[in-house]
Amino acid sequence: MRCSIIIAWFGPLRGHFFHYMVCQKPPLPKRTLRAGSVRQGNTGIDFAMVKAQLEIQPIEEVQSLKSRTYEALKVAIGTMKIYDAGAELRLDERALSLQFGVSRTPLREALAQLEQEGLVRIAPRRGIFIVRKTKAEILEMITVWAALESMAARLATEVASDADIAGLHNLVDTFDSADIEEHLGEYSDANIRFHAAIVALSGCKLITEITTGLFTHVRAIRQRTIFERDRARRSIVDHKEIVEALETRNGERAERLVREHTLKLRQHVEQFVQLD
Repeated sequence: MRCSIIIAWFGPLRGHFFHYMVCQKPPLPKRTLRAGSVRQGNTGIDFAMVKAQLEIQPIEEVQSLKSRTYEALKVAIGTMKIYDAGAELRLDERALSLQFGVSRTPLREALAQLEQEGLVRIAPRRGIFIVRKTKAEILEMITVWAALESMAARLATEVASDADIAGLHNLVDTFDSADIEEHLGEYSDANIRFHAAIVALSGCKLITEITTGLFTHVRAIRQRTIFERDRARRSIVDHKEIVEALETRNGERAERLVREHTLKLRQHVEQFVQLD
């Protein structure tokens, strides 16, 4: 599908610029996961449970143990609260081999691929560590995400079906800002699903591909900060306005609301979150 992305940088950021990218990529092949594998959605993430420790599922005998080990380990890292203070970032190769039920050869090959992608760091004689980004890097990631998701929202008003847009209500209407404190865990997961759904509704493969590369860290920082300074309550209000703009096919308003919503996260991280 051919699509145009306009990245707009506004307000208190560092300047004003427009950068145009045109993409044309064939749809990615669908992968079939067998029983016992880790379930994935459009973003490659299973949101059912997010913990500060890896959840490992044994790997079945398939064509490529390295490929399956890589996929399962990437999902486990992606669903982990890597920015929590007590997050265990060091990986034990021997323990992982036993948990996955595979030898160390496919595990090491999978870890090498994850290192190339910047998700883990292999330090000789020290061990293997999940990578956490610096605060400056996180702020840049959120800025890029704001640009991409806001354009995804505009595209969604043009190409998404009424039924697909209406499906967003399942992630918004079940929560009330008046009693959100009693459902913070559930809303945290729904919040992540909501933003991933907007990207998917755009129908633009390249936006999906780029945001997937950012997703692990943006998701983790959203997960950490949603409980802070009444952000969850204000987030619900924003989400309802975004859904309304999508349903009325108001592309300009939807784009603006999504961008402003995500830049509020950037402002919060910049002012209140210590990462370095």
